[in-house]
Amino acid sequence: MGFAHKKRLCQHFDTTSFSAQDVDTAHRYRGFSSWGYHYYIRKSGQVELMRSEDVPGAHARGYNANSLGVCYEGGLDVNGRPADTRTLRQKEAMHRLIANLLQSYPEARVVGHRDLSPDKNYNGIVDPWERTKECPCFEVKAEAWE
Repeated sequence: MGFAHKKRLCQHFDTTSFSAQDVDTAHRYRGFSSWGYHYYIRKSGQVELMRSEDVPGAHARGYNANSLGVCYEGGLDVNGRPADTRTLRQKEAMHRLIANLLQSYPEARVVGHRDLSPDKNYNGIVDPWERTKECPCFEVKAEAWE
């Protein structure tokens, strides 16, 4: 499956200060064959390719075959509550990565994992009470990705 068939670039957070290897180990412990996301963005801004874009992810049930998963290190505040904890370097790296992916895949829609929750009241918007997850803990649609 080539990148040109991707319809979504899905944003996630990892909730910890794990290295990429730590997250891979955690995913394997949960029964996955390997790391579920395609890209991992460290607090330093380093972007790590974790899964080839040609391999379906394991990051958003029902959307894995036609999306790429981008995960950032962090996502919880000091009290363990969902929060946008991205560093400036993470934000810059995320914007560069998404802009590059959109050049390769101009039809893609950039969404957060929570934006894929079911629209229970059918108003065309996933309201906060409808979210099955909070990640990536920021309004993906409000960011300028190009």
